[in-house]
Amino acid sequence: MKKSKIVSFLTAAALSLAALTSCSGGDAADNGADNGSASADSFKVGIIQYGSHPSLDNCDQGIEEALKASDIADKLDIDHQDGNMDSATCDSIAKNMAAKEYDIIFAIATPAAISAYAAAANTDIPVVFCAVSDPVAAGLVDDVTAPGGNCTGTADMLDFDAQTDLIMALQPDVKKIGVLYTTSEANSVSHLATLKEIAEPKGLEIVEQGVQGAADIPQAAATLCPQVDCINNFTDNNVVNNLSVLLEQANAANIPVYGSEVEQVANGCIASMSIDYVALGKATGDIGIRILKGEKAGDIPVQQIYDCTPVVNTDVLSQFGITLPDAYTDAEKVTTNASNE
Repeated sequence: MKKSKIVSFLTAAALSLAALTSCSGGDAADNGADNGSASADSFKVGIIQYGSHPSLDNCDQGIEEALKASDIADKLDIDHQDGNMDSATCDSIAKNMAAKEYDIIFAIATPAAISAYAAAANTDIPVVFCAVSDPVAAGLVDDVTAPGGNCTGTADMLDFDAQTDLIMALQPDVKKIGVLYTTSEANSVSHLATLKEIAEPKGLEIVEQGVQGAADIPQAAATLCPQVDCINNFTDNNVVNNLSVLLEQANAANIPVYGSEVEQVANGCIASMSIDYVALGKATGDIGIRILKGEKAGDIPVQQIYDCTPVVNTDVLSQFGITLPDAYTDAEKVTTNASNE
């Protein structure tokens, strides 16, 4: 972040000229005060979204709602850019934002956060991540309670205990749960390890199938489906972005797919213990405002969102002939989006 220059002027006329110059516009970062100065004329705010799918779109919505609702909203010049599910593109966007000395960079999803963190490493630009399940494993913070450095944000911790209870309630005879995940995505690797720990004492076997990219998903799904009673989807960006491919294979094999949030359920998954990603985004935006007002990113603990609510797709329940158990009669009920039927 560029620090304000303190300039001494010899005459009142020179001072007046400088005042006129400072009001003439120009790049927001050039007019910005030192990090945390509430007197800054404006703040250049970068948002890097790894790619566009409903979960990440909801994160972005929440961030922008929080920024626009803040008492410094009129000082924020927001630049939102999409990485199109490509880490190299995120790297390029982040480097450009760092070179232009943005005042803060928000990064939605782990790959975008890693790009932003690397680009800002030798600057004083704070990075605030959103929807990073394991920021320590991703190398973004030293500890979730004391991040250190110049990076913090929000973590979307999936409640696998509640999720497996939901699966067992809908499918009492379930024994094997399949997982399709991207081997290079830190969130998914961490989620897989946690799910295995929770599933074993419940007598559930996790059958995993890793993929490198989108091109691997059709064959991986076809291989996985015959081995399992159902499939549990994470917040894996690659898989979520290709959810229709997975659902097509699973439906053909008569295998239910469980999601991790409401948008996946509305797109054809049977049910989920759902995280509110708009709320997660709002929490992320609020952290960014605190930093722009003067707090240090490394002193703000990562906010871990654990709260989740049951969501079921009544169309898919009927498709598989499953009756909603009494314990879940209060679950939010959705139907399949017309475009995904």
